[in-house]
Amino acid sequence: MALASLRWGCRFLVVLIIFQGVCVMFYKQNTHSFRDVMTETLQKLRCAKLRHKFSVIKPAKSIKLKSFTRELSNLMSCPDKSNITERELNRMRLRFCCNATESFVLTKRNTAVNQSIPYETNKQRTFKINADIHKMLPKDSPWSAGALGLCAVVGSSGILKNSSCGSQIDSADFVIRFNLALINDIDVGLKTNLITINPSQIRYRNLEKKPGPLVKRVSVYGNSSLIIPAFAYPFCTSPSLRVLRVLQPIRPQQPVLFFSPHYLNALDLFWKGRGLKEKRLSTGFMLISAALEMCEHVHVYGFWPFDTDLQENPIPYHYYDQKKANRFMHRMPEEFVYLLQLHSQGALTLHLQPCDTH
Repeated sequence: MALASLRWGCRFLVVLIIFQGVCVMFYKQNTHSFRDVMTETLQKLRCAKLRHKFSVIKPAKSIKLKSFTRELSNLMSCPDKSNITERELNRMRLRFCCNATESFVLTKRNTAVNQSIPYETNKQRTFKINADIHKMLPKDSPWSAGALGLCAVVGSSGILKNSSCGSQIDSADFVIRFNLALINDIDVGLKTNLITINPSQIRYRNLEKKPGPLVKRVSVYGNSSLIIPAFAYPFCTSPSLRVLRVLQPIRPQQPVLFFSPHYLNALDLFWKGRGLKEKRLSTGFMLISAALEMCEHVHVYGFWPFDTDLQENPIPYHYYDQKKANRFMHRMPEEFVYLLQLHSQGALTLHLQPCDTH
């Protein structure tokens, strides 16, 4: 009897130990789950608060850079939150005011022979499109068919140096670049669908007889379209027309396009109506605006107007050279504030940190 009682007691003790172990495991598991849920909830609240703060951010002149970059770094660690309502609202507003799909570039459809084109920055000056020039314009906008899918707009800021964003940029459906910027597969990618040329870059002597250097320069970008602000200022027109005349017969697969000053003036009024006051929008801001209308999703890389990155490390103005910023022509910090608002509202995605290479 005593032996049976002892056995029963031992069995009870074993069961009790196992039960206690299960209880401890259950408690720890549920404690961790509760902590995880709370941590995730707090993170979502923090991100929501930051998004709201940056969606109503004050003008750039009021920014205190150190605290600004710290909070912005926290915002960039939040998951991307695209907002289809904001995307469509911006698309509709831009289409109503400016209609990039039809009016972004000069075409045979939107420009008549002998039509006088007013200069973007001086409407009193005009240029007449004669039959020879009209013949070289594209029949219609290359992007009139519809949305371009996911677009990567790649600026030239020094934050792209050592960013490892190349493969991510190249995975986009449509890639926009600026001012014949150098490309590489690691940081900025190689894919190019549209790239701008600044008329000041057209410094080739005797271009008509010696087109080789220009052809070599633009062929790096494959069959991408080349777009030039030929009617921004009167001095832009002559070199822009030379590029069109030289490249069209040699590289017909690489169209040369001219910005429509009608579109750019409408865009200027659009952003001035929203408080962005500057002498002339930067080409980057123009192209981002066009992308907001023509692309399903817009991802923006290399737009950062400050001398230090989010970790307060000094960076060059351009990722590919050591040139200084032209503070007179454009108010880049003010434009950046508007891009940050659009990011916070979910209308586009800003990339300001190195890309995940995993």
